[in-house]
Amino acid sequence: MNYYSLNKKAPNTTFKNAVVKGLAPDKGLYFPESITPLSKSFFSNIDNLSYSEIAFEAIKQFVSPDIPEHTLKTIVKETLSFDFPVVKLNENISTLELFHGPTMAFKDVGARFMARCLGYFNQKNTNEVTVLVATSGDTGGAVANGFLGIKGVNVVILYPSGKVSDIQEKQLTTLGQNIKALEVNGTFDDCQAMVKTAFLDEELTSQMQLTSANSINVARWLPQLFYFMFAYKQLHGKHKDIVFSIPSGNFGNICAGMVAQQLGLPIKHFIASNNANNVVTRYLISQMYEPKPSVQTISNAMDVGTPSNFIRIQEIYKNDFDALKENMSSYSFSDDETKKAILEIYNDYNYVADPHGAVGYLGCKKYLEQQPNTHCVFLETAHPTKFLDVVEDVIQNKQALPPQIEAVMGKKKHATNIDTYLDLKNYLLK
Repeated sequence: MNYYSLNKKAPNTTFKNAVVKGLAPDKGLYFPESITPLSKSFFSNIDNLSYSEIAFEAIKQFVSPDIPEHTLKTIVKETLSFDFPVVKLNENISTLELFHGPTMAFKDVGARFMARCLGYFNQKNTNEVTVLVATSGDTGGAVANGFLGIKGVNVVILYPSGKVSDIQEKQLTTLGQNIKALEVNGTFDDCQAMVKTAFLDEELTSQMQLTSANSINVARWLPQLFYFMFAYKQLHGKHKDIVFSIPSGNFGNICAGMVAQQLGLPIKHFIASNNANNVVTRYLISQMYEPKPSVQTISNAMDVGTPSNFIRIQEIYKNDFDALKENMSSYSFSDDETKKAILEIYNDYNYVADPHGAVGYLGCKKYLEQQPNTHCVFLETAHPTKFLDVVEDVIQNKQALPPQIEAVMGKKKHATNIDTYLDLKNYLLK
């Protein structure tokens, strides 16, 4: 499989180069040259396949021939060392729990897969690679955990000061070794802009190999298609028309689901559930795509004003607005609505949702008003205890910390404060 730049001004390249470089030389996002649907027998036989077998068949065309099949099977098996249960709330709504990994967030899948791919590519390389990543919350912890101790790879994580939860901050600032955290005086958009500027800085890139572990990197983004297939395996015999409601920030998750659909997965429709950062919700109404500075909400991992992966979604639909709107709806919800949803889910179903999952739940409810005969699955993207202050305040019930969270709470934070891109550049050069 080769990849091309969505800016269309750079030569096509291999999976390996796309992973190592992160961005194309023309600073465009990489996209696979082709997506070949899986056989119908694959989906009819999915009940008899393990998660690792499903994931291997789904991803192998995207990495071949750069990773041998036996190595890819090992990477997939190590990536998927935890469960992905679907929990039924009522006849029309279920949730897909994506928080059973080491950092209790959906990004564990992409981060672990990418770390192992990069480790394989770098095993005979004497040059170090620096993974530069911006986080609005969960990406930082997942990347830190996934890359911890990987030979020849240094990780530098930028996060907005005061705009991630205490637990999220602990997960990305306490590991040490090859993981470094930079606390930025600004928003996630400021962090993401600094990372993109670094990739454009020839003085910097001439002295070090930079790559990204945000969902702009194909090895972080594509594995997210796995769990749409895992949900289908659990639901397809019980429900005919399956719809996914995805809490959407940088739009990598929903875009990966659309790739799964391109592979033949029978998904009826997608819902992009936004918080107040609703550039895509507004676009589907007006056809005007107008990124704006992000605003802070209680669902902080979705506080993105310029979603990087939306250009990939437009590429899937060949910039056909009507085709996109046929397959994707988008709704926006306030913090007050999100809190009411957390309480409703708790009172009605005895289920504790995090703020991001609650936004996804609201998307399901909105869609079902017009399509009552579908089954809607919202993605519960992070464990609720990662947002203790919000969740406990809303449901008025103290939550026990799971072992993964408890393990980092007593550790000491190590982070360097920066204000500008020049601070980042100087830090990297030193």
